[in-house]
Order: sequence, then C-alpha cells, then structure tokens
Amino acid sequence: MSIDKAYQALSAIFQPEQLLRNESMKKHTSFRIGGLADLMILPGTDEQIQNAVAILKEHQVPFMVMGNGSNLLVRDNGIRGAVIKIADTFSNAHVQGKSIKAQAGILLSTLSKLALNSNLTGLEYISGIPGTLGGAVTMNAGAYGGEMKDVVKSVSILNEDGKIQLLDNEQLGLGYRTSIIQNTEKIILEVIMELKSGNYETSYALIQDFSKRRQEKQPLAYPSAGSAFKRPVGYYAGKLIQDCGLKGMRVGDAQISEKHSGFIINLGNATANDVIQLIEQVKSKVEEMEGVELQPEVRIVGEA
Repeated sequence: MSIDKAYQALSAIFQPEQLLRNESMKKHTSFRIGGLADLMILPGTDEQIQNAVAILKEHQVPFMVMGNGSNLLVRDNGIRGAVIKIADTFSNAHVQGKSIKAQAGILLSTLSKLALNSNLTGLEYISGIPGTLGGAVTMNAGAYGGEMKDVVKSVSILNEDGKIQLLDNEQLGLGYRTSIIQNTEKIILEVIMELKSGNYETSYALIQDFSKRRQEKQPLAYPSAGSAFKRPVGYYAGKLIQDCGLKGMRVGDAQISEKHSGFIINLGNATANDVIQLIEQVKSKVEEMEGVELQPEVRIVGEA
C-alpha cells in the first residue's frame, strides 16, 4: 500500500480541498466518534469516483465508501487506507415529471423537501432520516410504513470492474435493511425514483406529524447512529432491551438512551470501544433473558 503515491496521482484530478489527509472521523459521523482516516476523498462527479477507485486499486490502497456517516461507528484506531465520502459534494437532483433523478450524496431531508415542493408524494417518511440517498438505497431504509424499495425505479452504480452499470429495482434485491450493494465494492452513483402526484398541504402535514413523533420518541439531543439494533422478527429491539432492565445502562460515555431503549447515545466523550462493549453486553443479556439474538444495525468499521 502506498498512500503517498496514490495521493500524488489523485492530486492531478482533485482540488486540494477534496483530498484530506489524517482526517478525524469524528467530524464525519453522527455518533461524533472515531479515529483518523489516512485519506478522505470528496468526489464531485461520476468520473472522479471512477478515477479515484482505479488509482486506489492501482496503488493497492484499501478503501471504503460512506455517505453522511449517520449509520457508522468508526473504531478508535481509525481507518487505514482511504475513505470515499459521497455526500454534499455529490448531491445534485432534478425533477422530471413524476420522477426525481438524484446523485447518491443528496441528504434524504433535502430530497423529501424537493418532492414536497414539486407536489410529489412518496418520500415524506424519509424527511427525518439523517442519511444520504446512496446509504438509504444500500440498506433499503424505511420508516412509518415506507421503504426505499417502494419508490426506486433504477440505480446507476460503479461495479467491481470499474464500469458504470444500470440496475433496476428487482436487480437491487431490496429487502429488510438490505440490498445486493451491501458488503460489495459496488458504489451507487445516481438513483431514479418514481413518485406519485401529491398535494403540498397533505404532504407537509404528514412530514410535520413524522417529525413530531420522532422528537417525542427519539433522543435527538445526543449524538447517535439511530437504531442500534435491527428489528428481530416478531419483536421490537427497544422493548426487548427495556424488558431486560437495560434502559440507561452505560459503558463509559456510551449509554442506552433513557428516552428510547433502541438507541445508543454518546453522552459527550464516548469511544468506539465503549459503544462496542455496550452492544455486546446488551446482546448477551437479551439472549440470556429473552432467547432472542439481536443484530447491530450500526455499521462498525476501522482498525481494531
């Protein structure tokens, strides 16, 4: 691996502000936790992503792709290699009739607002999810009865061979919090969503209702990565955790939220190790008392 040689090659096609050395991942995750990444790349076009991947592979630099970091826990030793962050520098979108075509880095809240202002319905439920479109499709994000698979028509990806490829809804294999994109080198570039004609007032009222429910139930005042555990079939993770008497349980500054037991929050100076220990303790206790094995929903990355 040669980060320095890769950096020199990348410098020929990226502006200095698009290449960050030894970047603190605390700045790039909603948990506000994580060590340093050797290199962070902030692309603005399909071609830049394509070229960045090619250069990193040529110099044998391992890399990972992230969005807004809202579902990410970066270990305290940071990330060796490169991080390609597909977020605000890659976030253009435009409406075509009842469709919206958007780059993968657009925030879901921005996308929901675009649909609202275009009198289109179908994206109200994502208004309060703090992630990007690419991340939402990758994990088939959902809330309040809606899922990305309900609106995604097709997706443009960069495949493992470095070629741009179009996949339709069926080819994406969208299931509960999963897709064929997960655990592969495929990178989502652009998404086309098919929506329905709506009414501004109706959609706005729905967004306000969802927002109120989130504020009432979720610990939005503290850094977190959203729901810490996937919902087990036939159960609710938060209720299982609460029934086991674990609400408020702490390891260091990582805590099971007193407001919603399905969330792990950062009280201020939590480390990734604090969070990981807490996850393991909760899993062990719930399996022991309830006979249910919880699976983390948060994505844990970085050097152990």
